[in-house]
Amino acid sequence: MNARKCALSRVGKARRIERSDDEVPPPQGSSGNLVTRQAVCLSGGPRAHFLFVFFEYFSFIRDLLTVVATIDTISELFRPAVAALGLELWGVEHRVRGRESLLRIYIDGPAGITIEDCEKVSRQISAILDVEDPIPGEYTLEVSSPGFDRPLFDFEQFGRFLGEIVSLRLRAPLDGRRKFKGKLEKAEQGVLSVTVDGNVYDIPYQQVDKANIAA
Repeated sequence: MNARKCALSRVGKARRIERSDDEVPPPQGSSGNLVTRQAVCLSGGPRAHFLFVFFEYFSFIRDLLTVVATIDTISELFRPAVAALGLELWGVEHRVRGRESLLRIYIDGPAGITIEDCEKVSRQISAILDVEDPIPGEYTLEVSSPGFDRPLFDFEQFGRFLGEIVSLRLRAPLDGRRKFKGKLEKAEQGVLSVTVDGNVYDIPYQQVDKANIAA
């Protein structure tokens, strides 16, 4: 798994900043361990603003109700464009928090993801958003690789990570708990089998609210 991340941010249609996670030598006088250098870069549509996003008023309830439909719509819009670049659209997140909206796109590739990959995908996606305009109000767009704590967005993705440690948050309690962290044993017929503290739990995928590979 590749932890390199990148994204694009722009005001209007011009300004862009890049982000990557790289191992760099430790500062002089430190313990000698490698450290991680991170520069942040976000991307926006035609009305996006870096860090602070001010948009026309839409009711909070309306935004919540449209999130799922928006994710499905934009996934179908973006998938062919990302595939044309030889990459995979790993997943989409759309978060509405008060007056801010964040659209995060995860991409992956056979050899991992580079800053250049993020640049190319962000340009393609920004062009699609400019034309299709599927998101109400103003928003910030982030394009990123999945990283070590890779989120999992559909059942098929779990099958690629059998034997890995996963973190799950459920929509409702199962055996008195909503959070599980353990070894993914199986992903078959819509059920995830996870070993936690020596106990095997069979968790229906439809009950999973959020999942990721444990870093």
